Amino acid sequence: MEVAGVKPERLALEWASAAEAPLFVELITNFTNRLKELGPLGKAEGISQEELKLKLLAARSAVESVRLRTRFAKLAQDLRRGNGYAPEVIEAKMAEKVNDAILREIAKQEKTIVERGMLNAE
Repeated sequence: MEVAGVKPERLALEWASAAEAPLFVELITNFTNRLKELGPLGKAEGISQEELKLKLLAARSAVESVRLRTRFAKLAQDLRRGNGYAPEVIEAKMAEKVNDAILREIAKQEKTIVERGMLNAE
């Protein structure tokens, strides 16, 4: 999300089972409050709506690319083999195998979007 210009605080991945309704309510309430504190998308990030739109379009295109999906699949295989599901292991493996590909793909997609004038079309 940072690569696309969006604060990572705008994303949360938490776990609560169906039997943990109070925990679920707490997680959602905390996340909603955090988003309210950040304000509208783009404002907290300090970027214009046009720039944000460009980056999000490029990020979406990058995530949809076959090349990147292949890297994610290989990363998942590596994690399975090594039983490395701790957050710090996943973060390190992402940095090693995927992040640079994401950055390159987003840069390529941004260039394509600007060249084709697709920003205002969507």
